[in-house]
Amino acid sequence: MASDFPALVIARDETGRQEVTLRQMRESDLPAGNVTVQVAYSALNYKDALAITGRAPVIRHFPMVPGIDFAGTVTRSDDPAFSSGDRVVLNGWGLGEKHWGGLSGMARVSGDWLVHLTDTLSPRQSMIIGTAGYTAMLCVMALERHGILPGSGPVIVSGASGGVGSIAVRLLSRLGYRVEVVTGRPEHGTWLRSLGASEILERTMFTQPGKPLAHERWAGAVDTAGGQILANICAGMAARGVVTACGLAAGMAFPATVAPFILRGVSLIGIDSVYCPRALRVEAWRRLSEQVDHAVLETLAHEITLHDVEAAANDLLEGRHRGRLLVAIK
Repeated sequence: MASDFPALVIARDETGRQEVTLRQMRESDLPAGNVTVQVAYSALNYKDALAITGRAPVIRHFPMVPGIDFAGTVTRSDDPAFSSGDRVVLNGWGLGEKHWGGLSGMARVSGDWLVHLTDTLSPRQSMIIGTAGYTAMLCVMALERHGILPGSGPVIVSGASGGVGSIAVRLLSRLGYRVEVVTGRPEHGTWLRSLGASEILERTMFTQPGKPLAHERWAGAVDTAGGQILANICAGMAARGVVTACGLAAGMAFPATVAPFILRGVSLIGIDSVYCPRALRVEAWRRLSEQVDHAVLETLAHEITLHDVEAAANDLLEGRHRGRLLVAIK
């Protein structure tokens, strides 16, 4: 195996201006860690796009290799839980923010952050799922833990054309839930129905301030948007409904009232995919390996290379992509 490998590197010049370059690196350049992985695939996520474009202060120190997730094969390990040849996946743990991430041919990380891939998922498939699908499964598991089952009533998914939303739609549908979706891309309606959406709701219905309490409509929710959209979803929840919140594409503010929570007993559950406990991670990936429809999974993927990442990051933030941006490391 060649010692050189490509990596996308974000640096700052002396004026503070951010520069993104594709460089050839060596293993000796990698940061500290007890497991070295040859990366086969990464993905371009919303947080990665913010970091690459510099639109938000995601990166804690420079230079940084972005990429909050990756899948590949262990080449060297000082952790007894992993051996050379093991196939692994990693999500979160500060990758691409505090620690060099997955948009690179090699990565060196803590073994505590890694999860073994099952025989039913290839590295490519695991990165089509990626942090988006892993987060979607954490949302589904949280709904189940809080008693929201298929018979409880419909579940609403916001940002349904995105990575988290689209996989959440498919997972919930396969589990027997009635799924209603919010999207700003009505042209994706046919595709969303193919994933299992029963009703398509225009995003404009949720972007303006509404009543503190709306008609009781949903038993559960997977919200990837935040902001006014999240507030309006909470207002429309049925009694004892559960909302899982995992994104902020529509803003970090939460312009809501306490009415849904104290008058209907609605629960708002935050989903932390970055520092999620290991037991939940392993369970999420086990269930993903069993419940993801591989044929449908391919319809979610748009494959690019490291050369395409910077341009794709801008397109992603402008809402010009649907599904998952899979990055093949070549």
